[in-house]
Amino acid sequence: MRAHEAGALHAEGYGGPPIWLPAPGDPSALLPQLWPSTVQRDEAGRLEVGGIDVVTLAKDFGTAVYIMDEDDFRRRARQFRDDYAAPFAEVCGGADIYYAGKAFLSTAVARWLDEEGLGLDVCTGGELAVAQRAGFPGGRIGFHGNNKTSGEIEQALRYGVGRIVVDSFHEIDRVATVAADLGVVAPVMIRVTVGVEAHTHEFIATGHEDQKFGFSLVAGDAREAADRILARRDVLDLRGLHSHIGSQIFETGGFELSARRLIELHAEICAAHAIRMPEMDLGGGFGMAYTSQHHPLTPAQLGAEMADICARQLKAVGAGDLSEAPRISIEPGRAIVGPTTFTLYEVGTIKDVVLDDGTTRTYVSVDGGMSDNIRPALYEADYSCTLASRSSSAPPRLSRVVGRHCESGDIVVLDEYLPADLRVGDLIAVPGTGAYCRSMSSQYNHTPRPPVVTVKDGRARVLIRRETLDDLLALDLG
Repeated sequence: MRAHEAGALHAEGYGGPPIWLPAPGDPSALLPQLWPSTVQRDEAGRLEVGGIDVVTLAKDFGTAVYIMDEDDFRRRARQFRDDYAAPFAEVCGGADIYYAGKAFLSTAVARWLDEEGLGLDVCTGGELAVAQRAGFPGGRIGFHGNNKTSGEIEQALRYGVGRIVVDSFHEIDRVATVAADLGVVAPVMIRVTVGVEAHTHEFIATGHEDQKFGFSLVAGDAREAADRILARRDVLDLRGLHSHIGSQIFETGGFELSARRLIELHAEICAAHAIRMPEMDLGGGFGMAYTSQHHPLTPAQLGAEMADICARQLKAVGAGDLSEAPRISIEPGRAIVGPTTFTLYEVGTIKDVVLDDGTTRTYVSVDGGMSDNIRPALYEADYSCTLASRSSSAPPRLSRVVGRHCESGDIVVLDEYLPADLRVGDLIAVPGTGAYCRSMSSQYNHTPRPPVVTVKDGRARVLIRRETLDDLLALDLG
């Protein structure tokens, strides 16, 4: 859906509540699939995570604040690692998991990933710098991006990254030039646009033809890319093919078509050049639950289905044994980090607005908004929320949670049932904000960005500190 040209409030679906949001019997009830695994309510009705209640967290760290459950992050990372390794063992000797750092990355998160045995996917020199500061092994890093600079490519090659995913003919030449200057051979993969239309928002569907990423399979660009890379074997090592069909995907049908086309191209290139490419990456994009309307597959279900898909397609091209099959990798980001984190806000104002049809809408303003979560404004993304600081027996009231910024489209949660006795000073928690919230945050209206606080075993610590007014002014040279 495209945003209405007159503004977000005029777009389709911004009237009454959506059909998937019935009025709850208890507006304080938690849907477990939306929250980190340690979240519960204590005897006073306060939300608790990792053994600490949110009233204490708000007192210690202020609001707005991102709260991350470290144990939940590690558990989800291990699930992908183990639930893909087992079904792919007989297909290609196992599977490699590269966490998509663009979802959220910090030095602590990079260390957790290293300790849990995952790889790391980065797409800028800045993300790579975080990995370097954390001491993340270069050989387990993949470097993406559709317009890498020569400086970023040099940074990656000097650090010894295990794969550079090339995205254009200019980039092939750029990587070759930098590798020659450094006297190294650059490990590269070809990003292939496989012509698959993922069932997701048009801005995050990346496998169809009309977009900026990759080499077209239909137009023959991917084959030509392989030819050009293999003509520069003195400085380029073609490791394999890569595809990514989009984000927030809830079924494997698109991956089946993508895998079939990628495996066929892989076999064709190997046969034409009498080579073996040892790797193949099917990308990420696995969905997570933001509201009750979302029903994502588990890592175990995804792993089993995708292993079956790859086994069938590899057999069809005559590469059905371990000696011929490329090792498969995937790149989950949102599905790992998204559910591990919620954002905690304080209610600042509550306003009832009478609409043209005579009904009333309740606007709940919080001390954050589109600067800490741009996704509702950018993608029309739906979120849920709950009263977090106390219990309430009041009936549910349909509310709209909005931010503090100078935009009518500054909406945090479009529609949610909150207790009718909600009051100024209450805390509201919005789950599912671990992915693409802090990483896409801004300083709009000169608003300092919130901190990221992690909790574990009754202890909390800051991963990324809150910005200050001095931070905002530090780059202003007058």
